[in-house]
Amino acid sequence: MFHDSYGREVNYIRLSVTDRCNLQCFYCRTDGCVKFIPHENVLSYEEMLRLVKAAEKMNVSKLRLTGGEPFVRKDFLAFLGMLKEECPKLDVRITTNGTLLGGKVPALKHLGIKRINISLDTLKAEKFKEITSRDFLPRVERAIDDCLHYGLTVKINVVAMRGVNDNEIRDFVKLAKVLPVDIRFIEFMPIGGCSHWKEGYAISAKEILQEAQSVAKLTPLEKKSKTDGPARLYSIQNGEGRIGMISAMSDHFCKTCNRLRITSDGRLRTCLFSDKEYKLRPALRNSRLDDDQLLRIMQRATESKPLGYKLLEKRLNSASVCTKVMSSIGG
Repeated sequence: MFHDSYGREVNYIRLSVTDRCNLQCFYCRTDGCVKFIPHENVLSYEEMLRLVKAAEKMNVSKLRLTGGEPFVRKDFLAFLGMLKEECPKLDVRITTNGTLLGGKVPALKHLGIKRINISLDTLKAEKFKEITSRDFLPRVERAIDDCLHYGLTVKINVVAMRGVNDNEIRDFVKLAKVLPVDIRFIEFMPIGGCSHWKEGYAISAKEILQEAQSVAKLTPLEKKSKTDGPARLYSIQNGEGRIGMISAMSDHFCKTCNRLRITSDGRLRTCLFSDKEYKLRPALRNSRLDDDQLLRIMQRATESKPLGYKLLEKRLNSASVCTKVMSSIGG
């Protein structure tokens, strides 16, 4: 197993298949600020599959595929098929903005994808366009309906921002009352060297919870599995769905962090708040190195996995906690 110096067991990998995205969310990237990874540096699907199969040998049981926007990459569905065939026991999940899911949900169901996270920060068409620079809200709404129709478990990720969408917290809670979805409110984090993060945008999970409780009776839920995510979940009285709080800023969960992140160009990151990266691509492309040597690199990196909140405390006064934008890191 992958273990770090704090005794944490890593059994979850987030793998970015691309740094490209078809949205331009204002809090994620600024025009002209982001330099995309050159095509020749992006890992092939075969290289990604090799990485995943090697990680399985170390009891990694959960894989989340992210971007950018993963469905932007050509043949992404075919890659999912490769993964499910070669790693049938692996719990494969996807995080997407939902805008490119049209017509693909039956294929995801057929491939055995059971869980999907959809990023959605507003339920209002005009505000969606303001946040993302795209008029794609109807696409996302149809994607959510399709996923539920085909029996996929849906989590909706909402980055909560004061003065932007904080007046919709109640609306999202009401949505979780009538739909069997998890609405997960995420504290706005200062990620990316050109991030628009400002302290004035920040809303704590405590404040969000208080607002949510004004329209629904919420009951805390216990976590059931080691691979459960960082959200603190609440059931809704007489509701179909649940509410979650991801409090990376105000109430960290570093002691239970069980994940590694791998960027689309093969850089291993052990903490979202750290710019420290470990290069896996050279090892993958060196014919003299086998999987055992690749795993040794990953284990050495894991042993140095930090407590993110300590990094956050040291760097919060700067413009950002880490220099890369979220779409390049893989979320």
